[in-house]
Amino acid sequence: MKIVVIMKKIFDRLNESQAKAVRQTEGPVLILAGAGSGKTTTIVSRLAYLIEEVGIPASNTLTLTFTNKAAKEMRERSAAMISQSAYPPLLCTFHKFGLLFLKFNIHLLGRENNFVVIDSDDKKRIIKKINAELATPLIASEISRYKNSLLSPDDAYKQAEFFNYQQIAKVYEAYETYLHENNLVDFDDLIALTYKLLKENPTLAEQTSQKYQYIMIDEYQDTNELQLKLVQILCKTHNNICVVGDDDQSIYGWRGAHIRNIMEFDKDFAGTSVFKLEENYRSKEPILKVANALIEHNRSRLGKTLLATRGSGDDVAILNSGDENEEARKIAIHIKRLLESGISANDIAILYRVNVLSRSIEEGLNRAGIAYKLVGGLRFYDRSEVKDLISYLRVITNHHDDFSFKRIVNKPKRGLGKASVDKLELAAHAKGSSMYEFIKDASLEELEVIVRKKNALTLKEFLQKIEQAAHVAAESTYDFIDLLEDSFELKKIYAGMPDETERVLNMDEFYGLMRDFVKKTPEASIDEFLNELTLQSEQDQVEGESIYMMSIHASKGLEFKHVFIIGLEEGFLPLVGDGSDLEEERRLGYVSFTRAKDTLTLSHVDSRFYKGRRSELQKSRFFNEAGLCAGSLIVEKNTAFKKGDLVRHKIFGTGRVTGIGKSGREFKLKINFAGSTRDILASFVERL
Repeated sequence: MKIVVIMKKIFDRLNESQAKAVRQTEGPVLILAGAGSGKTTTIVSRLAYLIEEVGIPASNTLTLTFTNKAAKEMRERSAAMISQSAYPPLLCTFHKFGLLFLKFNIHLLGRENNFVVIDSDDKKRIIKKINAELATPLIASEISRYKNSLLSPDDAYKQAEFFNYQQIAKVYEAYETYLHENNLVDFDDLIALTYKLLKENPTLAEQTSQKYQYIMIDEYQDTNELQLKLVQILCKTHNNICVVGDDDQSIYGWRGAHIRNIMEFDKDFAGTSVFKLEENYRSKEPILKVANALIEHNRSRLGKTLLATRGSGDDVAILNSGDENEEARKIAIHIKRLLESGISANDIAILYRVNVLSRSIEEGLNRAGIAYKLVGGLRFYDRSEVKDLISYLRVITNHHDDFSFKRIVNKPKRGLGKASVDKLELAAHAKGSSMYEFIKDASLEELEVIVRKKNALTLKEFLQKIEQAAHVAAESTYDFIDLLEDSFELKKIYAGMPDETERVLNMDEFYGLMRDFVKKTPEASIDEFLNELTLQSEQDQVEGESIYMMSIHASKGLEFKHVFIIGLEEGFLPLVGDGSDLEEERRLGYVSFTRAKDTLTLSHVDSRFYKGRRSELQKSRFFNEAGLCAGSLIVEKNTAFKKGDLVRHKIFGTGRVTGIGKSGREFKLKINFAGSTRDILASFVERL
C-alpha cells in the first residue's frame, strides 16, 4: 500500500514525456528539457523512482548540478518523495562533490585533508603578489584554462609559443607552489584534482564508480571538457548516466562550457535514449511565441518547440526611448504601477547583457524611491570586514596560511606597517617556514632585529590568542564564535568610520550565519564552514523582498512574473564582434525571454552614453527574428574565434589571435605570426 502511495505521488504530477523519462532507468539517457518544462520535477521524480520502486540504495546514486540554490531545491523536493533512508542520496554541485571526494582522498597526493578552498578574489591577490606587472585577470583566466585542460605548469611552459605566455606559465608554477605550501586549493582544483586522483588510481576509480551506480546530471549543457572526463570515469563500471539539459540554453562558452557535450552525448555514451520535454509550465503563450521564433534562427541545435500550458496573456511589450535616462524613467514608472497594483517586488526583474547598463537604471530606480537588489554586485562575503573575519578563521584552522595571516596580523592595529610585515615574510621564507611558525619559534631578540621590541611582544601575544582560539574551536565551534570577538575585538577596527554601523551589522550577520551553520551541523568544523562559504554562487543572493537587477547570465535557472530586458540594441544584445558568437548571443536572448512568467517588456534606446561618448544605436536584430517587427534580416558570418586562440594560415603558418573586428559581413582577425602582426579574414584560417 505504501509503495502505491509513493508511486502515485511520483507520477501524478508528471506528463507523458516526463513519465517515460523517469521510467527509463537503465543505460545512457538524454532528457532535453526546454525552459520551464519541469526538469527539476523530472530529476527528483526519477531519483525517487530509482530508490522507492526499483530498489536502488540511495547511497548508490549521485545527482550533480551547478548551483547551491538548485541543489538545495532538489534535496528538499526529493526528501518529500523518498521515505527515510539510513543514507540519503548524494545530491550536490560538481564542486561540492569534488570537495567531499578530496576530503577523503587528497592524502593520496601527499596533501593534508584540512585544506582550505580559496575564492576568485584570493586567487587574484596571490597572483598579483607573484607578478604585479602582467594583467592579473588574464593570468587567473589562463591558469583556470590550464587546470581544466589538465596541463601542469611544465606542460603550459612547453606549449607557450610567445614570451608573455612563458611568463604566465612561470606565474602558474609559483602559484601552484604557493597553494601546496599553504595547503590551499582553488575552485578548479576541486574537479581537476578529483579527476587526477581517479585517473591515477584505477582501483579507487573502480570503487567510486561501483559506489555510484546511477548518476544524474542537471544543466548538462553547462559542462566543460574536464567535467565530461570526470563523468566518463565515474561511469567506468556501468553506463547508467542520465543527463538533463537544454542546448538552447548553453550560454557559458566564454568560461569553458562545451555545447558539444550535449549535442554529441549519444557519441560519448553509446545506446542513448532521448526524451524531449516541450510542455512549458512557466510562461504565457505570447512570451513563448517570441522565444521559439528567435531560437529557430540557430543552426546548431537539436531542435524542440516550447508549448504553452498556461494559456494566453499580454503581448510582449516593446519600450523605445531616446536615451538611457528616458529608458530608466519609463521602466521605473512601469514598475511603480506593478507595485501599486499589489505585485510583490521580488516578482520583478530587470535583465541586461552588459553589466555597465545597470548604472542608469539604478539611478532611475533611486529617484523613484524603488528598492532593488543588484545580483552579482559586491557579494556579502567579498566585503572587507567579512573577508577579515574569514581570514581569522583560516589562520585559526591553518596556522601556516601566510596569505590570510598577512591580512590580519595588523587588524586591529598592532603597530606593524607593510614594510615590517614584508620583512617578517622574507625572514620566514629564508628559514623555509610559514610566518606563523617563524614568529612562534623566534626569540624576542631575533624578532627585535625585524620589528620594534614592543611589536615583538605584541606578535607573541597575538599567536597565543590564536592558539587559545584554535583550542576552543576544536572543543566547541559554538563557544568559539563568542570567543572570536571577545579575544580579538575586531569591531574596533571600524570604530569612528562613517560606515561603522553598516560594517558592524555585516559582522554580526556573519556571526549569525556561523551560529546557524553550527546549529544545523553541530559536528561540522570551522574549515567545513569556510569551504561552504567558498562554494556560494551569485544566485544565492536571490532572496528577500526587492526587485532584482542582474545580468542574463546570472538569471539562468530563475523565473519572475514580470521581466524587463534592457539594451536590446546591436552591439549590446547581441554583442557583436570581439569574438562574440552570434548563436550563443541568440541563446542568451532566448534564456532572458523565458525567465518571464506573465509579462515581458523589451527595451531599446536610440542612443547611449558608453565608453566616454554618446553613440547612436540600431535596434537589435532580435526584434525582427522574434517576429516582433518587420525589417530586413541581418545575415552575418559567425566566428567562433576569440582572443588568445591559436590558428593556422596556409601561408603564414601558426599564429595567435590578438584582436577581432568587422570587415563588412565577415570577421577580421588580428593575428601575431611569430612577432609579425597581420589582419586576416576569419574564413582564411583554422583554429588549432
